[in-house]
Amino acid sequence: MKELEINSNEAGQRFDKYLKKYLSKAPGSFIYKMLRKKNIVLNQKKADGSEHLLAGDRVRLFLSDETIEKFTGEAFEHAGKEDRRSVLSLTGDHGAPVHPEVIYEDSQVVFFNKPSGILSQKASRTDVSMAEYVVAYLLEGGQITEAQLQTFRPSVCNRLDRNTSGIICAGKTLAGLQGLSELFRSRTLKKYYLCIVKGQVGQKAYVKGYLKKDSASNKVSILQDRQDEACIPIETEYMPVASNRQATLLKVHLITGRTHQIRAHLASLGHSILGDYKYGDSQFNEIYRKRYQIRAQLLHAYELRMPASGSPLEEILGKTVTAKVPPVFWKVIKETAWEHGIQEALGVLH
Repeated sequence: MKELEINSNEAGQRFDKYLKKYLSKAPGSFIYKMLRKKNIVLNQKKADGSEHLLAGDRVRLFLSDETIEKFTGEAFEHAGKEDRRSVLSLTGDHGAPVHPEVIYEDSQVVFFNKPSGILSQKASRTDVSMAEYVVAYLLEGGQITEAQLQTFRPSVCNRLDRNTSGIICAGKTLAGLQGLSELFRSRTLKKYYLCIVKGQVGQKAYVKGYLKKDSASNKVSILQDRQDEACIPIETEYMPVASNRQATLLKVHLITGRTHQIRAHLASLGHSILGDYKYGDSQFNEIYRKRYQIRAQLLHAYELRMPASGSPLEEILGKTVTAKVPPVFWKVIKETAWEHGIQEALGVLH
C-alpha cells in the first residue's frame, strides 16, 4: 500500500487525471477498475475519478510495490545539481550563458525577462527552453520536488519567438497555470511590446487585418480581406514613443496574439522592425547591424497589465509588470538622434 498527499501544486485537477499522470504507464481501464474495486481510494472513501482534488486530500493505492513501480512513469528526467545548474545557464543569441531575470513572483506564478535567442518551449527533444528553465529554477529553490513533478509540471503560459525578448509567464501551481492561461485566452490582460521600426510614425493607430500562415516557409502574410478559412483576423494598436525621419520607437498593444503578428503586420504597413531579417528591410537593417552588431529583431515584450478583478490569482490583480529592454536595444535607443519624444521615454524604459 502507498499513500499520497495532495499538495497545493496538484490541487484543482480531476482525480482521474491525477492518477493518469502518476500511473502514467497504466492503461485507463486499469485505473478505473482499481477505483471500482476500491484498490484506489480518496480520503478513505470510494471514488469514481470525477472528484476535484483539494490540498491535503489523501490517496491510498492498495497495490503491490511491483505494480506501482511498473506503472509509475517519470515525468521528469532526474538531474543532479550540476545538470540542473547547466539548465539554469541558458545560451543566448551571442553564444554566452544568460540568466533570465525574475521580474515578478508570488506563491502561484513567476515572470521572467527572457533574453533574445532562447526558446519559450522546446522545438525538438534536445532543446533547452524557458519551460525547462522554469522547472530547474523551482527545483533549485526548493519550491518543488522531483517526485511532485510526476503529477504536476510547472510550465510557461505564453510564447515569444526565439529572437523576441521580454516577459515570459509561468504557473508554479496548477491554479496559477490555469489562471494565467485563462487570462491570456480571454485577453483580459493587456500586452505591450517595444520595437524600433523603419520610417516615421506620427500618430497612434489601431489596425486590423487577416493573417495567413505558410507552414512550409514559416512565414505569414497579412491580408486586408479574408480569402479563405485559413485567414485569421488580427488586431494591433501602436503608439509612437520617439521618432526621427528614419525610424520610430513604437509601443505596440498586441490585442490578438498570432504567429509573427507584430512583425508581419507592421512590415505590411511599411514599418518593418529593425533587425528583422524575415519581414524587414535589408538596407535599413544593414545600417544598424554594422554599428551595433544587431542579429535579430529589436522586439521586446515590455509590459503586462493585469485586470483589476475577475481572476483567481488575487496576488497579482491590478498590477503592471515591466521588463527592462536588452542592452543592445537600450544602446540604440540612447544613441539614436531622435527628434521627438525621447526624453520622456528615457525616464520610463530603463
